[in-house]
Amino acid sequence: MPYEIDETHDPSLESWVESANDPATDFPIQNLPLCAFAPAENVDDGTAPIHVGVLIGDQVLSLSRMQVRGMLDEWERSHGVDGWFALNSTGVDAIAELDAAARRDLRRIVSRLLRSDAPDRAGLGGLLEPREGVLIQEPLVTIGDYTDFYASVHHATNVGTMFRPDNPLMPNYKWLPVGYHGRASSVVPSGTPIRRPKGQLAPANEGEAPAFGPSRLLDYELEIGAFVARGNDLGEPISIEEAEDHLLGLCLLNDWSARDIQRWEYQPLGPFLAKNFATSISPYIVTMEALAPFRVPREPRPEGDPQPLPHLDSEHDRTRGGFDITLEVHLASKQMRDRGMAPVRLSRGNFRTMYWTFAQMLTHHASSGCNMRPGDLIGSGTVSGPERSSRGCLLELTWNGGKGDPRPGTDRTPIELPTGEQRRFLEDGDEVILRGYCEREGFRRIGFGECRGIIEPAV
Repeated sequence: MPYEIDETHDPSLESWVESANDPATDFPIQNLPLCAFAPAENVDDGTAPIHVGVLIGDQVLSLSRMQVRGMLDEWERSHGVDGWFALNSTGVDAIAELDAAARRDLRRIVSRLLRSDAPDRAGLGGLLEPREGVLIQEPLVTIGDYTDFYASVHHATNVGTMFRPDNPLMPNYKWLPVGYHGRASSVVPSGTPIRRPKGQLAPANEGEAPAFGPSRLLDYELEIGAFVARGNDLGEPISIEEAEDHLLGLCLLNDWSARDIQRWEYQPLGPFLAKNFATSISPYIVTMEALAPFRVPREPRPEGDPQPLPHLDSEHDRTRGGFDITLEVHLASKQMRDRGMAPVRLSRGNFRTMYWTFAQMLTHHASSGCNMRPGDLIGSGTVSGPERSSRGCLLELTWNGGKGDPRPGTDRTPIELPTGEQRRFLEDGDEVILRGYCEREGFRRIGFGECRGIIEPAV
């Protein structure tokens, strides 16, 4: 079922929550991203119930308290979800199991309660808390599995050219979304410090023993993550026509990568220790419903490229399979922070340039009969565009630290920071900040917030 534009996207809507009307906010009433949080009075109580929340401006609305007060009784009855918001972790996880119609109707209820012309603001007393006072629990749902894809042809071509200049793309790349199974246990909330990993490093000379030690080529990867909503039974695939019904929403994702460890270990089975030490995600799930105005056609295939096989193709995916999301990477070294300098932007790109869509990724993932479960996380792979300024990792920006196989027009220079420091890969103390937002004429800008991480020295 396509997610349609409706009354909740009206750009003229304002909220009685004044911070949501700030033109600079990522979270106007037209967004309403989901989160899980511990209320202010329970922040230090590890046994406190976790609430399902909606972010509005600088406030968090508790859907869980609305349920307790009976404010969602009619909605629960109409969708057969009685008791859905029980104040415990299983109640939080249950949000992913709602079907698209139930989520759409819930969004409308919340939007009408928060509008500036809402008839009964007083009835929401105690349901809103300042965002800064609560403890956001990340993620909203329990991540049982995490799969990362390689869906940007620009990223894949750049990386392939560095190491295989005569054969940058493998024969399968344009026929299926390439991916690997990541490590769900090391998916961490934005702001979690990232410990520099250790691993085996390739020997300096052929025939010698590898070394073991901290990664010297630590990198970030600018990505979008998608959360699975309803799952599928083992042995039952998900069709491309139904794929988006199985998606809850999107977040920012940084799949930290140790390039030197990766280079030694990835053949023949792909990434392992180079990727499993940490993956950062942003705190909020921007729902598929909120993103409806920012859907765009799937990126056209260049002339000569094969069209997707029938099970990876549909009219909806061709015409609205993409997302118009501007993505930025910023970096602040420790020296910059100590001197009060603002982070410097390293790149700006757009998610609409991806070769494979999330619907295709999910359909391919389940095409073998693999059973996806509510809360599973799918990463897009590094989001890179055709220009150097839109490349989503340092590996590409500095062309493998200046050592990659050159090609005409390749810029192999290091990143220059305003302190005079240079970066080819990440140093201890560096903070990486991902940001994302959607803009379209005739609609209100919405955003994803930030995804942050500071590199700490290896143990």
